Amino acid sequence: MKTLRGKRKIIDRLALSEAARALLDLGEAERPAALLACYREALEAGKAAVRRRFEKNQNGELAVLGNCHLIDQIIRVMYDVAADGLYPAANPTSGEQVCIVAYGGYGRGELAPESDIDLLFVLPYKQTPRGEQIIEHILYMLWDLGLKVGHATRSLDECVRLSKSDLTIRTGLLECRYVWGEQSLYMELRRRFWKEVVAGSERNFVEAKLQERDARHKQMGDTRYVLEPNIKEGKGGIRDLQTLFWIAKYLYRVDDIASLVEQGVFTAREVAQFEKSQAYLWSVRCHLHYLAGRPEERLTFDVQPELAARMGYADRQGVLGVERFMRHYFLVAKDVGDLTRIFCAALEAQQKRRRFALPRFSFRHRDIEGFPIAAGRLNVASDEHFEENPIDMLRLFEVTQRTGFDIHPLALQTITRNLHRIGAALRKDPAATAIFMRILTAKSDAEITLRRMNEAGVLGRFLPDFGRVVAQMQYDMYHVYTTDEHTIRAIGILGQIERGELKDELPTSSEVIDKVQSRAVLYMAVLLHDIAKGRGGDHSVLGEKVAKRLCPHFGFTPAQTETVAWLVRHHLAMSHTAFKRDLDDPKTILDFVDLVQSPERLRLLLCLTACDIRAV
Repeated sequence: MKTLRGKRKIIDRLALSEAARALLDLGEAERPAALLACYREALEAGKAAVRRRFEKNQNGELAVLGNCHLIDQIIRVMYDVAADGLYPAANPTSGEQVCIVAYGGYGRGELAPESDIDLLFVLPYKQTPRGEQIIEHILYMLWDLGLKVGHATRSLDECVRLSKSDLTIRTGLLECRYVWGEQSLYMELRRRFWKEVVAGSERNFVEAKLQERDARHKQMGDTRYVLEPNIKEGKGGIRDLQTLFWIAKYLYRVDDIASLVEQGVFTAREVAQFEKSQAYLWSVRCHLHYLAGRPEERLTFDVQPELAARMGYADRQGVLGVERFMRHYFLVAKDVGDLTRIFCAALEAQQKRRRFALPRFSFRHRDIEGFPIAAGRLNVASDEHFEENPIDMLRLFEVTQRTGFDIHPLALQTITRNLHRIGAALRKDPAATAIFMRILTAKSDAEITLRRMNEAGVLGRFLPDFGRVVAQMQYDMYHVYTTDEHTIRAIGILGQIERGELKDELPTSSEVIDKVQSRAVLYMAVLLHDIAKGRGGDHSVLGEKVAKRLCPHFGFTPAQTETVAWLVRHHLAMSHTAFKRDLDDPKTILDFVDLVQSPERLRLLLCLTACDIRAV
């Protein structure tokens, strides 16, 4: 997080305190409304100042810090007014002490413009009448200001006991922050939390948080490439970054992500990627909150154009500004996924080192086709493996597809750090292109393998033309997924048709697919049918040129290349004829027959069309 400067231009606590204390001499009937008006003026002025800064510098991290600072200062004044002015005690006992602790996003110092404020009032023992009066005054004032406040009042013992049994409470205490009141209570809470709650529970916490993340992803659609993503809870969103930091803080007791370099978890480059992704997501989220005027977290179609304009994405070379904005968002979400894989790999490696601190000897060392098996998954022998054998970045995915083994997180981490080794030489290597074609046309589910390759960055590096459509937004009411995700889903549907799994839904395609003369032609056509989207111009015409250039490198004959190119060029012809032409007009049928010309092309085009439509 950045450092917030010019804090007094947002709110001057001393001036607010003087103004509020001056109202204490008013009668009981007038005082509450006068205090509320005083606080409201400071709140509205502060929020306006934070927003002006944000609209000028577009820095979401500074905006959320500014919002936290504003609320901190108002709560501090409220506490002082209540404790010293409204409910003074000449000699307060230790049992009357109260500490105000920030919780949740507010505790992290990340308060989005319309987010809730979570407060924890910590007591040494049980509640006292004076403590209750102070807390009620603060809460009622905050509520009357229109703020959404979540709160809890607990003793130190209750905080410790509840955090042991409730993961949400434990996570909140992990990143709680002192705001005001008796600071010694906060320090004691932190000491007891680390000693009595965290110690010995690290593994369970990590497993629970990762399970929580997986369940959240499943609820949100389990893909980061939906066209109306949830920026907070969705895959590749802010919550994923927060989960990484929660785990890191719990395991390593770090206060910032940069400290993970010393722990051997991230490289300096990966820390920079984390910080860059976080900054971008916070800027988008702040824009979204300001635009909606409420805690909206979904980038819906109706807000995307306005957000794109506010963030400076203009139309360029036939690509809409909103498409450029969303592609940037999806690429950031992909970066978050890369960081998650690297982080999980580092955790597993360090856990293994701790568990097996002493060397062990075994007479059995099992591997599959040169890839050692570690914890039931395929790994690489060393971090340098891909330096000497870059083709193995492809071969590893083929072996996993064929054997059913998963890829070890350490192997994925090594791939991510060696993607630059996939260059022109490997792309032209006949052995590499043969491996790719076996993956693409495998009778088993190619969709899963291709998606893993895409998420690891391998697919876009090996096929740069495909890399250009990774995270490519399709801004219409027809498509639900980005171009790359749509394409991979279409390949998966083709596999389902071929395996006879869609006979009821797609009976004609399921019947004719066995008569197709070249499976490779059909699979390559599905892979390339949208390859030229986002380039400006007719993507079918441009895609035809890409197909003619690529297919010979993958071993296609001139006749096969021509067929793939024709399918890409006319992949919309059947759907356009069916939905936009009069099928009772003989000319419609004659035109279509004249275009297709052969039963083989008809079969291929039918299967391609079915996959394309079903994958939207």
